[in-house]
Amino acid sequence: MYNPYSLEGKTILITGASSGIGRATAIECSKLGAKCVLTARNEERLQATLAAMEGEGHIIIPADLTSAEDVERLASEAPEVDGLVNNAGIAHSKLVSFLKQSDLDSVFGANTFAPVMLTKWLLKKKKIKNEGSIVFTSSIAAMSANLGNAVYGMSKSAIMTFAEYCATELAAKKIRVNSVHPGMVNTEMTQNVVFSEEELEKDKNNYPLKRYAEPNEIAWGIIYLLSDATKWVTGTQLIIDGGVHLRR
Repeated sequence: MYNPYSLEGKTILITGASSGIGRATAIECSKLGAKCVLTARNEERLQATLAAMEGEGHIIIPADLTSAEDVERLASEAPEVDGLVNNAGIAHSKLVSFLKQSDLDSVFGANTFAPVMLTKWLLKKKKIKNEGSIVFTSSIAAMSANLGNAVYGMSKSAIMTFAEYCATELAAKKIRVNSVHPGMVNTEMTQNVVFSEEELEKDKNNYPLKRYAEPNEIAWGIIYLLSDATKWVTGTQLIIDGGVHLRR
């Protein structure tokens, strides 16, 4: 059956594959025929992701992407890939007047510096095939300001900009680079943000579709950018936010 979004024959490296969007992306990629390389810090949770996947040939490489040594080791141990999903990250909510240097260090370390350096090492070690695709998980927070979201939004804005520079530099190799910008998604990360249930329900009502996304709904957007259907798409920002950007 004709399917321009098929990932048959492709190998995809997915960071943050132990939960949330990363886990959903790994599972959905496997359903479309990809062999996946899964990485995150927790091997037990990576094994749980693997158990939910279809097909064979998937591998697990546990790594802490905030560790320079782990990032370089991951790039060395990974096979050549057709796609890279830089998805791992952390949430953060704090008003500017309460910020500490440690907040900047931890959030930018996980959300910005880690994917930048992993991309660098994979390119340096020639692990991303020509005509491949790199997708960064950014956020709608990179494009619109919400109370208490400054550091998180800054970190995601930086990765959006980095994706644009990569798209320019890697075009000669026909490697496409794009970013996805989710709104709020029903993941553990969302649950860990310090909001009451009442505040979360109120926030959902700001969305034209009156709900948050499910992780697989973001994964499908990532898969679109990984697939051959987007061979002429690079340097773009794909907003998947239930229309909330229309309200800001």
